[in-house]
Amino acid sequence: MTLGCSKNLVDSEVLLGHLNAGHAHLVDDVNDADIAVINTCGFIEAAKQESIDAILEAVERKNQGKLKKVVVMGCLSERFAKELAAEIPDVDAYFGSHHLEQVVRELGVDYKQELLGERRLTTPSHYAYLKISEGCDNPCSFCAIPLMRGGHVSRSPQQIITEAEHLAARGVKELILIGQDTTYYGLDLNEERQLDRLLSGLAVVKGIEWIRLMYAYPAKFPRSILRVMQSHPHICRYLDIPVQHASDDVLKSMRRGITNRALRDLLHEIKSVVPGIGLRTTIIVGYPTETDRDFEQLCEFVGEMRFHRLGVFTYSQEEGTTAFELGDPIPAEIKEARRSKIMELQQQISEEHNESAVGTEVKVLIDRNEDGLYVGRTEWDAPEIDQEVYVRSERALEVGSFVVARVTHCTEYDLYADASAMTIDRGR
Repeated sequence: MTLGCSKNLVDSEVLLGHLNAGHAHLVDDVNDADIAVINTCGFIEAAKQESIDAILEAVERKNQGKLKKVVVMGCLSERFAKELAAEIPDVDAYFGSHHLEQVVRELGVDYKQELLGERRLTTPSHYAYLKISEGCDNPCSFCAIPLMRGGHVSRSPQQIITEAEHLAARGVKELILIGQDTTYYGLDLNEERQLDRLLSGLAVVKGIEWIRLMYAYPAKFPRSILRVMQSHPHICRYLDIPVQHASDDVLKSMRRGITNRALRDLLHEIKSVVPGIGLRTTIIVGYPTETDRDFEQLCEFVGEMRFHRLGVFTYSQEEGTTAFELGDPIPAEIKEARRSKIMELQQQISEEHNESAVGTEVKVLIDRNEDGLYVGRTEWDAPEIDQEVYVRSERALEVGSFVVARVTHCTEYDLYADASAMTIDRGR
């Protein structure tokens, strides 16, 4: 069971690759299992509770004789291993987020160093997440990721490109680049950011049609990647850039390393250099120092920037972070009210974006067939977190294929399109 983000998902896929190579018998249903492995998340309180609930459920199955062994790994275990072992001692072994080899051996399989980069994909076969780095060096006051994942470590460009080539050979058409901070990539290798060169190298991998960039940190953003995005047709006009807030006072307390003005200038420059780009962001409301005025500034910012995609978290106080000492003074009901207000504002913006797409032709990657409709995504939509396109077609479409469809109507968060009179996009 994998909980949390796509970075955890990749870790689980690598573990599955080792288990598969070691001839372990992998099952999808816990009712058929002898051993349960839970890859936990420890990011915010809700995620921690979900992980604890999953552990307790597995332990209960073990105590009922339905499982022989329960193994826990990942971020929550990295951060609270001693506490978990004391509170839930019936778990057979706890491992942190950097202990893959030990997990493999605990499960009775020999660890093979030569399998570096090999994975058993759990996503649909036409897209895959590609982790380009691990850990984070940014000092954000609210974030516990460095406590769980450590400092930033870039993978070598050749390792990444080789893995991309292997994924393409297996039929993957879309690569989703992930890391705790993808724009930091390369700084630890030779003291300069190298994401522009990495993108250029990946853009020419045969068989890869879309490359999508996630987790781009706004402070010290490497502008050089914008020209690469603009010039390579295989790099999606899409950028996930978590801004977290827009008030100077809150940004300073959050230790984000950027001001409201610099943030606005950056976003306007991105839109100017890469016309038609879709911007996704995440925001935190209810940070301990957030005043009513700070929140008003955030609303004004969201209204001005008109992000295509936006997610909102309510602040979660995390032990070990520099913001922990600020307490958690804003009541939960106020946090939730602020979250709802931002989402209502974004709902209107999203509806207006979608209405402007009605009557246009869009290229869609088909993800699945659902009740007679094909469901896919445009280049402006990442899987799981963004909106989808529901495509009507009089002819059969293959999952994993690209099709050009005309948008006929929309809702706030989805498009509806007709591909009956359009053409299948064969890519290159």
